[in-house]
Amino acid sequence: MRIVVTGREGQVVRSLAERGDDIVPLGRPDLDLVAEPDVIVAAIEAVRPDVIVNAAAYTAVDKAESERDLAFAINERGAGAVARAANRLGVPLIHLSTDYVFSGDKPEPYVESDPTGPTGVYGASKLAGERAVLDAHDNAAVLRTAWVYSPFGGNFVKTMLRLARERDELGIVADQRGNPTSALDIADGVLAVAANLARSDDPALRGTFHMTAGGEATWAEFAEEIFAQSARSGGPSATVNRIATADYPTPARRPANSRLDCSRLREMHGVALPDWRQSTAAVVSRLLEPEPAIQGR
Repeated sequence: MRIVVTGREGQVVRSLAERGDDIVPLGRPDLDLVAEPDVIVAAIEAVRPDVIVNAAAYTAVDKAESERDLAFAINERGAGAVARAANRLGVPLIHLSTDYVFSGDKPEPYVESDPTGPTGVYGASKLAGERAVLDAHDNAAVLRTAWVYSPFGGNFVKTMLRLARERDELGIVADQRGNPTSALDIADGVLAVAANLARSDDPALRGTFHMTAGGEATWAEFAEEIFAQSARSGGPSATVNRIATADYPTPARRPANSRLDCSRLREMHGVALPDWRQSTAAVVSRLLEPEPAIQGR
């Protein structure tokens, strides 16, 4: 099964690329989601995928507040064009989305049927992208995830390890709660969903699903676990001072509650990602591995 994944450098793209030769990343210059829709469709059609995973996105949450047009061009128009390509090819599409489609005001974890209400441009653009995908193609699964980290790119785990090498104490927000989710686990979940979509035309396997790690944490608790795992391996660690969101203002409002209920994914697709602590330990361990020695001539 040939799976084409939009993008080249994103955390999920790189995690999927590790999974085998049947994963084909497709990004710039061959595919640019700000291009005209017909150009995007042609670029995808040219590689003849069996399944498409739309993992490319505009993800600069704060910058999106001043780059609305670009965020919507990629996250809505670009996503819709990818769905059009999947529809024309007659292949399943998996589209990755985010917890930011919700306001974060609900006291319990969000389920798929809860009312959406993004509070910033990024979330609004991703919600528009979900709708564009589902309007263009009925053989699609939208997977919402959250708090993504991995050995690749920029993310919270890598930032914490870097800062712990520079400082003894760090102020970390303790009044936002979510599900820290490894992109490596997301890749495994995506492949399982892709196999289900390719194998069955059951409408219950299509639509919107939540896919995050088991368990929950605040950012402060996440940081404490990162440092605990790092210290066990002789890596950097720091003391976490718990602060409020108001003490760390950002251009875009962060959801106080990012927790997603993943029961529907487990029931329909048989997919449940591991507990976040287990996956955090694996990523921290990998990040602390020494760089391989370069052989001399």
